[in-house]
Amino acid sequence: MLNFVHSYLHTNTMNDYYKVTFTLTPGDSDACDLLADTLAEAGFESFEPDDNGSSMVAYVPAASYSPEAVADAVAAQPIPVEISYAAEFVEGRDWNSEWEKNYFKPIVVAGLVAVHSSFHTDVPQAKYDIVIDPRMAFGTGHHATTTLMMTYLLENKNVKGANVIDMGSGTGILAILADMLGAASIQAIEIDPYAAENAHENVTLNLPESHVNVITGDASALDGLDGFADIFLANINRNIITSDICRYAAAMKPGATLTVSGFYVDDRPIVEQAAAAAGLSLKRLADIDNWSSMTFEKTMA
Repeated sequence: MLNFVHSYLHTNTMNDYYKVTFTLTPGDSDACDLLADTLAEAGFESFEPDDNGSSMVAYVPAASYSPEAVADAVAAQPIPVEISYAAEFVEGRDWNSEWEKNYFKPIVVAGLVAVHSSFHTDVPQAKYDIVIDPRMAFGTGHHATTTLMMTYLLENKNVKGANVIDMGSGTGILAILADMLGAASIQAIEIDPYAAENAHENVTLNLPESHVNVITGDASALDGLDGFADIFLANINRNIITSDICRYAAAMKPGATLTVSGFYVDDRPIVEQAAAAAGLSLKRLADIDNWSSMTFEKTMA
């Protein structure tokens, strides 16, 4: 899910990389998201933005690095922020070891879900065990928004037997958890083909008999799913959510719920206004470290 904030490198090779540090003035998280999307199309595999969108470190295999592509990505950004950047060559190393040492540590979410990678050995015990090999996709449970969405699923008594749509699936972690909680059918939609491939791999790692269908696409992938979802999940960003929320609503059954995250507490009025225009009413709020999630219900017919 490169349409949202954090992405991570996971590879078994010793390849050389270029590390490109971007500075955005003023800081803008949406601009960071869009820049990451564009850079991913140019071969970048890993993104480490800060919390306020003022800087982002991105990695690309040395063989794929193109100064012209970076310049074009910066020039193509639609949000009016000033973007400067500097590139640094990074000699090849054991990237799995670097990832394990510096980034992805096993965690337990809500006391119920252990999230770890296949290369971890110090795995905590929990009711649910999810293996995530993140590669370049968002969603390991470490970011507040993923935790918020996972907690919502764990607290929802209606997941068992439900039809679920996971929009912007990233690593597939929410789709996997929904399946473990008994969902009947899960459509996991991811715009980035590399992230979608990673989601499919993670589904296979965790669910020998999966009810998850991974789809590569954007909101247009919802065409043909009108009235499908009992539960709709979208952990993306504010602009995409507000732009596509009418399509989300169309894919929901009357009385179904939509839970969204990927934005700050201050963004809630904007999201609620868009939801109301789509016939959705606010039912639940949650937040962690100024990151917000909101749950809406579709009006009964």
